[in-house]
Amino acid sequence: MQQLSIEFKYTGRYFKLGEIGPETRAVWFVIHGYGQLAQYFLRKFNTLEQRQICVIAPEGLSHYYLEDAASRSKTGNTRVGASWMTRENRLRDIENYLTYLNTVFAREIGTRKDLDITLLGFSQGAATVSRWALSDSIYFRRLILWAGILPPDMDFDKGKQLLQAKTVNVVYGKNDPFLNESRFGEMKSLAEKLGITPNEIVFEGAHEIHEPTLLTLI
Repeated sequence: MQQLSIEFKYTGRYFKLGEIGPETRAVWFVIHGYGQLAQYFLRKFNTLEQRQICVIAPEGLSHYYLEDAASRSKTGNTRVGASWMTRENRLRDIENYLTYLNTVFAREIGTRKDLDITLLGFSQGAATVSRWALSDSIYFRRLILWAGILPPDMDFDKGKQLLQAKTVNVVYGKNDPFLNESRFGEMKSLAEKLGITPNEIVFEGAHEIHEPTLLTLI
C-alpha cells in the first residue's frame, strides 16, 4: 500500500470584529481551542472591539460532530467543533494550518508595520499559535498562551532569537481541570530552553476566557 500526497485549492474561513483603519489601535489574532468554532469563540472578545482593537479569529481546518452518531441519535445534538490537528498526519496538518494562518495575516495586515499585534492561543490553540509565532513568517509584539502551554516540538534555537524580544504571557484559571503540576513543570522547562520568563497571570476561574483578566491585557 502506498501513501500519496496531493495539493489542491482549499477555502478556509475566519471571523473578524471591527476593521483595520487609521483609528485602529491594535490587532489581536485569537486562536480557539479544540472542539470550538471561531464565530462563537470570537464573541468572548467583544470588549476589545469597543476599545478600537480589531480581533481576528481564524478557524481550525478540520470539523467534526462533537458527539458520535449513536449519541446524536439519542440527544439530537448536532453541534460541530473544529480542530487544528490530531496525532494522525500531524506534520502535514501543522504545515497546512501555518500556510492558512499566514494567508489570513497577509490578507488582513499586508505590508503594514505600524500595528500593535498580539497573538493569543487558547487551550489547544496555545500550541498552534506558538508554532505560528516561531514560523518567523509574521511580525507581532506579544504572545499570550491562555489555558495552554508551549509545544515541545519547537525549534528552540529559532525560538530564542524570536521570543526573547517579545512579551510572552501565560494566563490560566486556578481551577482549570486541564492544567496540573506536570503541565506547569513542562511549561517551565520549555521556557527555560527558550531563555524566556513568561509573565504569569492567574485568575479565579476554570478553563475559560475570563473577561476581567482579558481587560488587564489591553
